[in-house]
Amino acid sequence: MTDLARTLPGFEHISRYWDDNLKVVTARIQPGELYVSGHDEMINTVLGSCISACISDLSAGIGGMNHFMLPDEGATGSGFGAQAARYGLHAMEQLINTIMKHGGDRRNLQVKIFGGGRMIAKMGDVGARNIKFIHNYLREEGLSILAEDVGAIYPRKVNYFPLTGRVLMKRLRPLHNQTIADREIEVMQKQVEKPRSHDVEFFN
Repeated sequence: MTDLARTLPGFEHISRYWDDNLKVVTARIQPGELYVSGHDEMINTVLGSCISACISDLSAGIGGMNHFMLPDEGATGSGFGAQAARYGLHAMEQLINTIMKHGGDRRNLQVKIFGGGRMIAKMGDVGARNIKFIHNYLREEGLSILAEDVGAIYPRKVNYFPLTGRVLMKRLRPLHNQTIADREIEVMQKQVEKPRSHDVEFFN
């Protein structure tokens, strides 16, 4: 079993556990979080209208995943704190910069994107705005998308292996929509107060 204490500096707060089914240490990220690793472990999240970008430099053995809730609209400040990471621009820059800080080369980055579902009407089409943002951002940054599964009306569970770039993605049944949407709305309110399928495996 991989040592649960072995993590890159700055990510000690991320919840990590041993997945007995897949036999791997797993970092579970929530909305507004990201995780970067140079170890043989998995990163896991569940997406509704949010987007996760899975980015790795396989030759350098470093990669990570973020989970952002909104495009950069309304973001304030230039820091990379927990609040800013909920917005697409900051989440993407923080993820890419952290990978490069730990030996990644921008020219070697492989990018896969997931999420952006249309969950429930009262949220509006936040998912579509997130998809538009991530496509525009990657195009402007000169980064191509190796694989994606975005849009539609269902939530997704994503397991990402940053050392290999492997993705296991599960489309969840619509009955999960309300629970996931409620969680996203709750986090959004707190914030205010303060497919291409290449190399993507679907699982049941």
